[in-house]
Amino acid sequence: MYSASAYVRIVLMALMVLIALALIIVIMFQPSSSSGMGALTGQRDTFYSKDKSKSLESVMKRITVVLGIIEAVLAVAFFVTLLIAQW
Repeated sequence: MYSASAYVRIVLMALMVLIALALIIVIMFQPSSSSGMGALTGQRDTFYSKDKSKSLESVMKRITVVLGIIEAVLAVAFFVTLLIAQW
């Protein structure tokens, strides 16, 4: 009934939705980077307070970049299969 490319597009669309939801969740859990805002409230950043969250922050940024790249690759693959199916 359906061609193989239709099933591939359905799988790609489902993966794109899952990756997009994961990307939203990862972005929501990232700590805010309001550098420079401490001057307004009188807070001071020391070397040790800046270094505490660097590992978690860098991991979250790396996950965000990887998920974004995967989302872009899936989108390109989806539209390539769409173009192939129209030929």
